[in-house]
Amino acid sequence: MVAAVFGWFAAHRGLAPLRRVTATTRELSAERLGERLDPRDAPAEVRDHVEALNGLLARLEAAFQRLSDYSADIAHELRTPISNLMTQTQVALSRPRTSAEYQDILASNLEEYERIARMVGDMLFLAKAEEHALAHATEAVELAREADALRDFYEALAEERGIRIERAGEATVRGDRLMLRRAVSNLLSNALRHTPDGGRIALRIESAPDCVRLAVSNEGEPIAPDQLERIFERFHRASPRRDRHGEGAGLGLAITRSIVRAHGGDITARSQDGLTTFTITLPAG
Repeated sequence: MVAAVFGWFAAHRGLAPLRRVTATTRELSAERLGERLDPRDAPAEVRDHVEALNGLLARLEAAFQRLSDYSADIAHELRTPISNLMTQTQVALSRPRTSAEYQDILASNLEEYERIARMVGDMLFLAKAEEHALAHATEAVELAREADALRDFYEALAEERGIRIERAGEATVRGDRLMLRRAVSNLLSNALRHTPDGGRIALRIESAPDCVRLAVSNEGEPIAPDQLERIFERFHRASPRRDRHGEGAGLGLAITRSIVRAHGGDITARSQDGLTTFTITLPAG
């Protein structure tokens, strides 16, 4: 009997750290995902399991944070178009109007609906990219050919403002042609919004043994150094003054970075001496 009592006491005391780990785990919730289990409280036999559980909690916390950020961002950005739609509808119903007036109001509302649809589509694209669910084809893509096609597409808008778009160099990479074209299109569109009338946009393609670089440079207002890292975040704009240059939702650069990273590359930004340059680096095809 004495041996049984001492055996029970030894086992109870030896499992005390494991009971503390169990108690801490029971208290975890969505509001307390930042807490971690202390491996020192666990017996050596289950310490690896505690560390694995801490890793799981870290991944869950990151996923919850992304979900919270998505919810906050989309709620903030949808507030303006929804408010515009409500205001215009209230004004339209305030008194009888002619058929032409109703058509003008509906046309204005349609623009807001299209803006919402683009925003939702872009958010879904980014969500897939962050979950590494962005499937893409693998084919030989001639960057010079895609750049020339985009230059022709934006040529009319550039000519209206006296902006010159120049392209130099060529290279071939492997990836999804439409996705890579969208990435370059976002950079050119962004450059056009922020280039002053009569300015110049340069698109350079360089090939190295292990990588290919595509750089889009434009003259105009510089970006503050502390904003260069954040400029690729969702809905982030470098400054209110740059925001006035266009009506984008602030998702173009975030989408571009997601596309580039899905292809195993990266994108950087540099702004100095009145010249802003975005450089895409992709693995050599």
